[in-house]
Amino acid sequence: MKSIGLVFVALLLAGCSVVPGGGPSGAALSADDIETAVQKEDYFSFTLTPEIAQIVGRYVPTRFSDYFGIKGTEPRQRIGVGDLLTINIWEADERGIFSTSYGKKTTVESVVDDSGRIFVPYAGRIRAAGQSVESVREAVETALVGKAVQPQVQIIVTGNQTNSAVIVGDVGKPGKYPISVAGTTLLDLVAHAGGSRGKTFETVVTLKRGNRKATTNLQDLIDVPKNNVRLVKGDNILLTVKPRSFTAFGAVVKTAIQQFPTESVTLAEALASVGGLNDNTADASAVYLFRFEDPEVIVKLKPEARDKIGDYQVPVIYRLNLRDPKAWFVARYFQMRDKDMIYVANHPAAELGKFLRIIQPLLTSTRYGVLISNDLEK
Repeated sequence: MKSIGLVFVALLLAGCSVVPGGGPSGAALSADDIETAVQKEDYFSFTLTPEIAQIVGRYVPTRFSDYFGIKGTEPRQRIGVGDLLTINIWEADERGIFSTSYGKKTTVESVVDDSGRIFVPYAGRIRAAGQSVESVREAVETALVGKAVQPQVQIIVTGNQTNSAVIVGDVGKPGKYPISVAGTTLLDLVAHAGGSRGKTFETVVTLKRGNRKATTNLQDLIDVPKNNVRLVKGDNILLTVKPRSFTAFGAVVKTAIQQFPTESVTLAEALASVGGLNDNTADASAVYLFRFEDPEVIVKLKPEARDKIGDYQVPVIYRLNLRDPKAWFVARYFQMRDKDMIYVANHPAAELGKFLRIIQPLLTSTRYGVLISNDLEK
């Protein structure tokens, strides 16, 4: 019996580390492990305090306007091949070559041909592609001097094929739209195309400019004006409706992938939506939130980490101790983000309970064998 007791104690001490589980225990993510991980640049971990929650919550993402060099530009359009120009010509005398019995004005329409030129009667072929409207106007007016009577010229781009952008995807009216001389912003084009077919906070906007592209949420274009960049010719915009979601697993009542029911969801609301913590297994002091943060956030939280991170998003773990009453207020206003993961670790007592249930058949068999042995000895 002493041998059986020693075997049982040995199993009891070692077994809790090998029982099945939904993820690492709270002890597995200890302070020592976290510091080692930071040095290896695997991930960063922070205890979720009111101060840290405020820093993370106040962060305004502006990487869309900066990332891949996509920035706002001042309106500066050039005429291009395929553009349709309306040319109005006035003369000071009714006997001029463009005057008629109805007035002193004549309107001529001309399309910029493959060679980049337009044809204007009596002025000949004028270089237009790559030029501004004003420079083409001056060139036409100069070419008519000596032929027309004190000519005055006006040029209007009525068919803007070159200075245009394409918008496709989940919009009301996808297509090719001209960019205004005054400048067209990303939101302007979305509005011209009939808006998104989904909710603004569920619509992802991808802007491709040349071989560069960046992605943001449609709601961010409204909330962060800097992200509402001016468009340039050749821009391609894709709108995709992607419902946001978060994942909850571990010692929660219901392991699930949950969609955001509204624009904003707090950590407390996220936990409530999966039934909260499991009373039988959860370690309330070991609630974790896993996400990727922009480098700017990490620098604000840990300035000395500036040299340890690059330009890409950094994996971060936030730990919340719900045994501390203050933590409930933090969970109340800490905002969830798309693809966040919540994990609640098992309590050590729950691990012991699992182990005891696993070895219960062994204990029963051993006890039965001892009884039979005693009977035989008698």
